[in-house]
Amino acid sequence: MAKKIDAKMFEKQQVRSVWDEDGEKWYFSIVDVVGILTESENPQVYWRVLKKRLADEGNETVTNCNGLRMLAPDGKMRLTDVGDTEQILRIIQSIPSKNAEPFKMWLAKVGSERIDETIDPELSIDRAIQNYRRIGYSENWINQRIKSIEVRKALTDEWDKAGVKQGQEYAFLTDLMTKTWSGMTTKQYKEHKNLTKENLRDNMTNLELIINMLAEATTTEFSAKSNSQNLKESATIAHKGAIVAKNARLEIEQQGGKVISSQNAKQLGTRKEQRKLLGSDKSSEE
Repeated sequence: MAKKIDAKMFEKQQVRSVWDEDGEKWYFSIVDVVGILTESENPQVYWRVLKKRLADEGNETVTNCNGLRMLAPDGKMRLTDVGDTEQILRIIQSIPSKNAEPFKMWLAKVGSERIDETIDPELSIDRAIQNYRRIGYSENWINQRIKSIEVRKALTDEWDKAGVKQGQEYAFLTDLMTKTWSGMTTKQYKEHKNLTKENLRDNMTNLELIINMLAEATTTEFSAKSNSQNLKESATIAHKGAIVAKNARLEIEQQGGKVISSQNAKQLGTRKEQRKLLGSDKSSEE
């Protein structure tokens, strides 16, 4: 596990954290979170008692928590119970504290929204558009991004028909396509843009999105006509579809254009603000 040790600010206090590059997720010190939420004078004891109670209740969260060495207050690296975001949120639900109540209310709100979206999927699209606008994406980019979601859904429908399983097999095919058309694996592409947990597509330029959509749309077309039946056949088709996108990228670059960008959403947003200040923020540039 490749790790990068950091300390995330939680309110005005610090929570020790570790970034797992392989799993692409943060792990947080449970004792630190417990200490902040409970304001206990001995958070280690509080967590030990809570951990036993949760285990007795059959809660799998505590069973699956990892132990990692983290820098302790005495300056030594000591083994510490850690949890990923999902595990931490589950533990927070079991802490009877006024400090934990805002998190519990937020979790209830998110859960309610997800149930509503199951009943009416259009709500998830509307919420995505609102979130993109709130972050500062241009309307042109948002339209492209929503279209890319539609294209992706058509592709995964074809994969489902072929018996491809969600999770690792989806990720394998996606990685294959990304590597083929861009020359980088998904992980390398994210590193190129200085991303960690963020969604790669949310950090693509319009042109990157278009080329990626071309790979997925072409693969969908090829898959529908070939009637692939398994992962191996789907991988062959995914490679063929991505080759079409690769050729388009190379043609653009041969004509002096640039498809692959190292900039992420934050940097692209900064450029947009700079153009506004200069009075040259045109939709054609976004």
